[in-house]
Formats: sequence, C-alpha cells, structure tokens
Amino acid sequence: MVTATASVERLFNFVGGTAGPWLVDRLQGVTGEGPSLAARLSVSAATMTPAPGTAAWRLRGITSNERYVMREEKNLLVSRQEGLGRAASTRAALIPILKTAAWWAIARRLFHCRGLGPEEPFDFLTWFEYAPAAAPAFEELVIALRASPEWKFVDREVDIRLIREYS
Repeated sequence: MVTATASVERLFNFVGGTAGPWLVDRLQGVTGEGPSLAARLSVSAATMTPAPGTAAWRLRGITSNERYVMREEKNLLVSRQEGLGRAASTRAALIPILKTAAWWAIARRLFHCRGLGPEEPFDFLTWFEYAPAAAPAFEELVIALRASPEWKFVDREVDIRLIREYS
C-alpha cells in the first residue's frame, strides 16, 4: 500500500471504483451500512494523482504518531514487523470504523478521519496487509478484536477484503 517514497505523506485516499491494484474480494457491512459496491481499490497519498477510472466512493485518512505503546515496545515491534508493500503480501483488509458518541466522551487523543470534516463517513480507516498463508491468523485477530469490550462502541464497521494483482 504505502511505499518508502509515499510513507512521508500523511493524508491518503482510499478510492473504491473501477481502477487500482487491489481487486475487491469481499465488501460487507458488519455493523451499519456498507459503501457502494466497487470492483477495485486504489490507495494513494493525497498529493498524488488518483488512478483513472470511475469512483463509487472515496475515504480519506491521516496517519499519525503511533499510540498505545511505550518506546521500548514500539522498538521491539518494529524489529519484528515487516513494512507495508511487501511483494508477498497479496491480501489486504480495509476496515473503516465509526465510533458511538459514548466513545468520544472518553478522553482520547486520536488523529484520523474525524478531524478532516463532517463529510467523512468514518472515524478510522484501518489497513492490514498479509500473505495468503497468514489469512487464518488474521481472521483470528479480527474475531478477537470484535469480541473485545472496545467493540461495543462501534456504530458502523465495514470489512473490505482485497487481493493485489500485479500488472
């Protein structure tokens, strides 16, 4: 999704439509309404020209400093975790989430979609990339997250599964 040159960018467009390197394998509204059907997904830094084609929908999100980990934990994670955009990671999931009003009453500091304006339909856009062999482990992770107390604050969630096709 994000290459080394694009990683310095913070604002990204996720465009569902007829163009892009990611084939939409599944698009499902988990809680609430899902977006319109789209055949492909393009992900680009906002300063880049979007892929040509017809767009059914567009979501925007800003990357921010990582939270919820101490510096030592982050260093350990970075030493074990491969970056995005690996050739072997031909599967991806984009899971946009909208939290309830009760969630925002809790003191938090988050910088994602919510601050971009009222026209944004989600609070967060989460992006995961993984190799096909890791699909079962990813499914276990998603099931565990949805079973957590945190998920009672989700008003709207969409699960979009993708397959990267190389030209």
